[in-house]
Amino acid sequence: MTNTDRLRVGVIGVGHVGQHHARILAADPEVELVAVADIDSARAAQVGRETGGSVETDATRLLGKVDAVTIAVPTEAHQRVALPFLRAGIPVLVEKPIARSLAQADAMIEAAQEGGTVLGVGHSERYNPAVTTALRLVTAPRFIEVHRLAAFPARSLDVDVVFDLMIHDIDVVLAVVNADPMSIEAVGVPVLTDRVDIANARLRFEDGCIANLTASRISRDRVRKLRFFQHHAYVSVDCAAQQVEAYRVTRDADADVAIEGGAVPVPDGEPLELELRDFVHAVRVGATPTVDGAAGRRALAVAEQIAGAMEAGDPVAGASGS
Repeated sequence: MTNTDRLRVGVIGVGHVGQHHARILAADPEVELVAVADIDSARAAQVGRETGGSVETDATRLLGKVDAVTIAVPTEAHQRVALPFLRAGIPVLVEKPIARSLAQADAMIEAAQEGGTVLGVGHSERYNPAVTTALRLVTAPRFIEVHRLAAFPARSLDVDVVFDLMIHDIDVVLAVVNADPMSIEAVGVPVLTDRVDIANARLRFEDGCIANLTASRISRDRVRKLRFFQHHAYVSVDCAAQQVEAYRVTRDADADVAIEGGAVPVPDGEPLELELRDFVHAVRVGATPTVDGAAGRRALAVAEQIAGAMEAGDPVAGASGS
């Protein structure tokens, strides 16, 4: 493939999220959407008509026909679907969470390494222009407050709210602090399903930073906000509105204190489109995606520790990515 060739991509799983993968990739001038695959033949046919891709019900039939794939199937199938492509040296972008378990994540990462290929993970919030703008302003946070509240989804749920929603914010927090939490306290409540629908986790890091994360999928309000507090500075992010505010304390020559700041300019951009563009670029130039397999594994490890703390009802100490 030359730099002028279009990247041949297949989308596996075209349900709630995967249909948007297909939509965006079909409109990308650097991409040829070769095919969409889904075990639901009617669903695959519909998205195929909308995007111009051929239709398959068996994802393995894409082997030998594509240069890369994106995978948006249920979490329990991530490893099974991804491994044949990774072992064949075909780059894969898999939706979050990377896998059902750390063992599965490790198998996928190992297959990517052995295949000499790219493995990206779809933590789309990391590509939100408001988040990327804010993270340039956050240097040494002491306290991080996160709220991600959503209405009950009109889609199937194969994971609890920690792995469904909170994991986005776990990934962002880990990218900011760049360390594993040393202790975790958490509580979760199943309300509308037999899985946890609302959860709160408190992560303490070795440098003293504390992150307080709340995620709910039973809220009347839709909220996706992050707040970062650091020495003499405060950064607030509204992920949904893609707005950022930043304030800092200043002192003049007479030691008079003033507060400066306000709204910060945020460029336009759809997070999923930016995520897919980053993946396509990584494949074309042989680079590492912004959120690679290792980052996806770290987020999954902390999510598992939060789930363990909820189940045990006691803090988890000495948390790590092992």
